[in-house]
Amino acid sequence: MTVFAVVGHAAVTEGNFNLNDMPGSAGRMDVLCRCVNAALFLSHDLRRDTGCYLVLNGPPNPPKTILFSGDRIRSLNPDERSPGALIRKALLVTCGRDFRESTPGVSIRRGGLPELLDEHAFAVLDESGDDIRGESILPEALLLSDHQNLTREESELTAECPRFSVGPISLHADHAITVFLNERDRRCRR
Repeated sequence: MTVFAVVGHAAVTEGNFNLNDMPGSAGRMDVLCRCVNAALFLSHDLRRDTGCYLVLNGPPNPPKTILFSGDRIRSLNPDERSPGALIRKALLVTCGRDFRESTPGVSIRRGGLPELLDEHAFAVLDESGDDIRGESILPEALLLSDHQNLTREESELTAECPRFSVGPISLHADHAITVFLNERDRRCRR
């Protein structure tokens, strides 16, 4: 199973945001919604072997982590509003340290990047990393940042993680996920 984790630096941690204004009222939740779609959607199907964690670090109660599980997800459509609505529902659930399912395939818990780093051997997608096309084995857990770079604290937490690149120029997080999955598909579907 391939998992992605996307850090949303300003993504709100309360479910009262406006689905028509996710870039503003939800702290660039639109970026995270596009990452969910890039990680899970195929043409006329879903990637059942993929999961996408969203680490929400915005106000009022950070951090929270939401998991979209490709093998269990229901009611997800390939637009930004659909994952946005599922995120909003998840944020209405009272959560603790363990994941609690809000809708089929969508779970939430308190906690953020440190907990995920304890659970998965993440590689960081970084334009200055080693090109994935030169790697014989692709990582199974990838960490990305939203429209902002990782903070100093996040960089320190991930200092020991390998760093990989999907190409010579900086891409949006959702595009980087798509390019990575394309490379994985080319290797695995032969």
